[in-house]
Formats: sequence, structure tokens, C-alpha cells
Amino acid sequence: MDALQGIVLGVSQGVLEWIPVSSQGQSMLAMIYWLGLSPNDALTNSIFLHLGTMFAVLIRFRREFIKMIKDIDSMMTRIIIVSTLCTGITGIPLYLLFQESFTGGREATILIGCLLIATGFMLRFKGSGARGTEDMGLMDMVVLGLAQGFSILPGVSRSGTTLTVLLMRGFKQDEALAVSFIISVPAVLGAILLDHSISEIPWATATVMLIASLAVGYLTMDLLIRFAQRINFSGFCIAFGLITLLFSIVL
Repeated sequence: MDALQGIVLGVSQGVLEWIPVSSQGQSMLAMIYWLGLSPNDALTNSIFLHLGTMFAVLIRFRREFIKMIKDIDSMMTRIIIVSTLCTGITGIPLYLLFQESFTGGREATILIGCLLIATGFMLRFKGSGARGTEDMGLMDMVVLGLAQGFSILPGVSRSGTTLTVLLMRGFKQDEALAVSFIISVPAVLGAILLDHSISEIPWATATVMLIASLAVGYLTMDLLIRFAQRINFSGFCIAFGLITLLFSIVL
């Protein structure tokens, strides 16, 4: 992968992270068929790409994180701790399963296509309740974390999954959205620590990928989040999932 390709992937991550279309699934498809990477290498690079948008989230929600540091017993701190632990319960086994079972490009493509379709049907749920962050109980945190763990699989939208779970449990959309992105920070750090192959990414490529995803992600975050709230991406995910499955059959 050269610098230009790294920039293109970083820009793509910076845009797609804020809409529920599985930025990881999209970037992995590009890396498998455009760059010729193996599914495991593509997964490693796609996980690293999230580091840039993670820093964008840290900057965007810096007041919330500073408040958590000052008040360790805050509700948001408890949400992060419990949800992160539960994310590991589902995320780590699924990560290991993917690495062992989906070593071929065709198999990985079929999985991504199926999960995009599943994501599309999940996004058909609409609604918003009246519950706020302070109303979140232990079971809400556990369910939220377990659901987030499934997003380690390419094709499952992390933001779409966590937001849908919170809405289904009656939380306000604005607060659910903020929680969804805040809990992504420890999840991304955990995934990066889990994937030891990240250290093998050339430093020059890693740098341009990080800068591009951070810069574009921060600049587009608010605009694309508002856009995602107005547009239902269910049809897009289902259609793209079907195209992906057809693509895997043809090739």
C-alpha cells in the first residue's frame, strides 16, 4: 500500500464512520479487491483506520471526557466501563473466529455481504424514547456493550447497532447518539491492542492513514451525523449487501 492509497482509505474512513453503512466492511472490500490484501491484513488495516476517527471523537466530545476524568463516579464513566467489558465478551471471540475461519477473499466477501444485509434490516427500526443517560441501568449497559462487540465483524455497523439498541430501549436519540460515539473510544483502543499485526503496518502508510481519517473525520462529523439522522440507510445496506454477494459469486 502506497501513501496515496493510504490517504484514500483514510478519507473514506473519515466520511463513512459517521453513517451506518459499516465503514470497516466498506474499507475491507476495497483493500481485498483493490489492493489485493488478505482478509486478515484488510481487517488489521481497517481497525487501524478507526484510530483516526477515534481521535476525532475525543476532540469533539472533549468536554464529556474531561468531565469523566474529574468525576470518576459519573454515570458516563460507569457506562463506559460496563459496556467496554461486555464488548470484549462478544468482540474478542468473534475477532478470533474471523481470523481463523475467513482467510479467503470470497468467504470474507460473502460474510460482509450477509452482514450488510442484516445491518440494513436492523436499521429499519425507527423511534426515540424519553429516557436520558442518567436513566441507564446495568442491563442497558450490558446489552449495549454486547451489541457493540458484534461490530468487530466487517459488515456490521457499530454506530447503527449501538444506536438502534439504545433507541429500542427507549432512550432519546440525541443522547443515544452521544453515548454511541463516546463508548467507541475504548472499543477502538481494545481492538488495536488485540490485533498485534497493526505494528507491522509501515510507519509512513500508518501516518497518512491516521492523519487523513482524523482530519476528514473531524471536519465531516457533525454534518454527516445530521445527514444520517435524516436518511434511512437500510435500503442502501441491503442493496449493497446483495451486490457484494453477487460480486463474490461472479468472481
